[in-house]
Amino acid sequence: MIPALLIIIISVVVDYFWLDVDRKKWGWMKSWTRSKKALFISGFLLVTILIYTGMG
Repeated sequence: MIPALLIIIISVVVDYFWLDVDRKKWGWMKSWTRSKKALFISGFLLVTILIYTGMG
């Protein structure tokens, strides 16, 4: 279970910081402050983990 959660977390972080260079997927957050972005991504990861563990 831990390796799958690690893959989920790494994939979101890589997608945000490395793959989305044109800001097309995450561009709608460009006017947000850094703390709002961190809160959103943390919440997204938390919900993803909860759904994954709930279905497993």
